[in-house]
Amino acid sequence: MAPSGRHRAALGAAWEAYGDGRRVSAVTEVSANVSTNRVYRMHLDDGTTVVGKVSSYGSYFLFVEDHERLNRCASLLHGTRFGGMLAEVWKRDGRLFAWYDERMWAVFYDDVPRGESLPRVLSTTQIANLGREMAAFHQACTDLAAHVPPSSKTIKIDAIRLLDALEQDDAAEHFGVDRPGIDLLWRHTHTFLERLVDVGYDEWQRIPVLIDWNLGNFSVVDRPDGTFRLFSRWDYDWFRIEPRLLDFYFLSRVSSRTGDRTQFTYGPHTLVEPTFLRFLRAYHEVFPLSEAELAFLPEVYRFFILNYVVRDGARFFRPDLCRVFRTDAVRTYLPALERLDRRPLLNLHSG
Repeated sequence: MAPSGRHRAALGAAWEAYGDGRRVSAVTEVSANVSTNRVYRMHLDDGTTVVGKVSSYGSYFLFVEDHERLNRCASLLHGTRFGGMLAEVWKRDGRLFAWYDERMWAVFYDDVPRGESLPRVLSTTQIANLGREMAAFHQACTDLAAHVPPSSKTIKIDAIRLLDALEQDDAAEHFGVDRPGIDLLWRHTHTFLERLVDVGYDEWQRIPVLIDWNLGNFSVVDRPDGTFRLFSRWDYDWFRIEPRLLDFYFLSRVSSRTGDRTQFTYGPHTLVEPTFLRFLRAYHEVFPLSEAELAFLPEVYRFFILNYVVRDGARFFRPDLCRVFRTDAVRTYLPALERLDRRPLLNLHSG
């Protein structure tokens, strides 16, 4: 059976196991066609819809843990201006429902209302608006963070596991890069871990972060004064409980002069573009960033490449994209980080 067929079969088995009496009258796939996950909009015979997600990426047990924490966040946001923004995961008998057959797993989400999509390339005004909105959202997540259990996974643990994997004799074969490439990846992973020690990572405030802020993942609504506010967010593949900075690399892509791209590539240059600096200034006006946080932003990029492209790439991205991204990580992405002029970030606080 083709991968999409296996996912559809899992979706049907999950719906049957959930035990809802409504019949599924139609199913529309709404996947991003980048990852190994499949996302479907299910049309029920009473005219309503629900979103079903089928995955085999990573660990089922961490998947359930993440979604339990996501639901806690969604509940705690009620009563704030971000109430209803996050799609809640369906429960059964008061607990999150997740179907699992030891190979694949599935959950059902509320099909949250969509507002307006931001344009692919944002104006300076829109970038500043987004900066202020993200700062307010991060403030709300900071306020509720103490009421959300910590996560079993951390960026430090992930980096340590990658360092161990890169030291194995079969590392070149496992990651599909040559020996010099493995050496480069080891050096960057080691540098990242050193930076965590230098900044006192263990003491930094951790909040729920969603990381992947592509324009296809969230919507906004217009205000009477011509500004917009964040309205709804879906797709939680890279949810974590970590310092707020982990959200910023994808926000730099959305704020870049080329905008949110459909042809995926991951370079660090968006972190120092004038447009993203405008985003940071607007964010800082609402929820100030420390000098140490601004200096750490390139490390957020380094972690994204090392963890999501290299370490977990084969489990998340389609095989063809994984091969390209891992090759680019060694040949392009990480060497570009080494050449990145970080002064614009370092000067932002004093400027």
